[in-house]
Amino acid sequence: MVESEDILSEESSAESGHRDIRGMVRKLSDNNWEIPKGHIPNMRVPGRLFVSESLLEGIEPGTIDQIANVATLPGIQKYSMAMPDAHLGYGFAIGGVAAFDVEEGIISPGGVGFDINCGVRLIRTNLQKEDVVPEIKKLTDELFTNVPAGVGSKSRFRASDRELDSAFLEGAKWAVDAGYGVDADVEHCEGNGYLEGADTSYVSTKARNRGKPQLGTLGSGNHFLEVQYVDEIYDREVASAFGLEEGQVTVMVHCGSRGAGHQICTDHLKELSQAVKKYGIEIPDKQLACAPAQSREAQNYFKAMLCAANYAWANRQMITHWTRESFEKVFGRDADEMGMSLLYDVAHNVAKLEEHNIEGRKKEVYVHRKGATRAFPAGHPEVPAAYRDVGQPVLIPGSMGTPSFILCGAKDAMDVSFGSACHGAGRVMSRAHAKKEFRGQSVKENLEAHGITVRATHPSVIAEEAPGVYKSSSEVVNVVHELGIARKVARVIPLGVAKG
Repeated sequence: MVESEDILSEESSAESGHRDIRGMVRKLSDNNWEIPKGHIPNMRVPGRLFVSESLLEGIEPGTIDQIANVATLPGIQKYSMAMPDAHLGYGFAIGGVAAFDVEEGIISPGGVGFDINCGVRLIRTNLQKEDVVPEIKKLTDELFTNVPAGVGSKSRFRASDRELDSAFLEGAKWAVDAGYGVDADVEHCEGNGYLEGADTSYVSTKARNRGKPQLGTLGSGNHFLEVQYVDEIYDREVASAFGLEEGQVTVMVHCGSRGAGHQICTDHLKELSQAVKKYGIEIPDKQLACAPAQSREAQNYFKAMLCAANYAWANRQMITHWTRESFEKVFGRDADEMGMSLLYDVAHNVAKLEEHNIEGRKKEVYVHRKGATRAFPAGHPEVPAAYRDVGQPVLIPGSMGTPSFILCGAKDAMDVSFGSACHGAGRVMSRAHAKKEFRGQSVKENLEAHGITVRATHPSVIAEEAPGVYKSSSEVVNVVHELGIARKVARVIPLGVAKG
């Protein structure tokens, strides 16, 4: 299913021409803009928008309003912020980050999104571009066949109730134990591929029924499975630590928790909409439904959200296994022989209990990252041992025909953005508008003329995800690089793309 918050409303886009963005923000420094506390009533903290001068011109006024709305929520720390790929979302802007006091703050599904733990993983190989280009059409076809994709797609795997519970509770670890990978895969996932505290008691029968047949599927919308090659290295020391070199072939997997996550969000939004009234919380937008962090309603949602996050890690792990099988079939070699190891896996849509330094003291907060990536620096204990000397890998996907980037978390991230960076290019056009603007077949032919093979369930999917409906991934990445919250390591270019 396409994530609900990933759809720009035509009304919002039309509204953009009627309000002056520059009149709504104040420049603090390069790539750093403030939304003052007086932008709307009851803001507890200012807003921060991390964009370049040129990217600012494309920000919708409604996105500014959403950043300000989040700043009114109880217990928010420092400021409400948005990354350079920010655009309109459900409640929070996509690209939004906010941290809330563990006792006095709140938890809000709008700060996570419907596609819980939509995320990205990157698989390294020891193959070179010239090894893969002659086989790219065959390989893309095999991946498209081997990994189910599209709206409502069903998995090759038929999960039992017990296996579904294990995916909800143990994430990638369960998938590896079930034969879908190796132990090193788990070590190279954010949080080791699962979050503690998940409780299936708070997952509805409807969410289970939606998730059960979809474990191991790609989904639709902006999700993809992409064969790429390393085109440019920016930092050779870090690239070496990440096991990357120019010309090397990599595979990027971008997907989330499918119907299970969407239903979990939908179910708990109903309860939290009532909790707002019960606890007397004033919110400027009903999409910011929330409850006090330690309340029954908030914790019920949080435990269910953790189930969806773990499901997503299991989902990407199974896709990784079938990706390795696809390479083995096409190249006639073992995956280990081809060096198919996991570089890293990062979550984009999740709320996590983390410790941060706020006003000179360490404090536990619920960090909501909605269309934003964790970007912890060198030395942080949650960075895998293999990367602890350089920082956490940060994976930023492009948009089918455009580059993706590998970055590493930098030290300023902890002070500037609660250890967060951008998560992609960011849409500038709704899906409905894209289908009017582009023809899927024409986009496909243009990409193939540039050496990029594309397979999708329908031409309309290609039209909706045409490179022209996104911001420049290069410009978005440059902002976080220049801010010092994530540093550029390498750029990868697509060779073959499978989409739902």
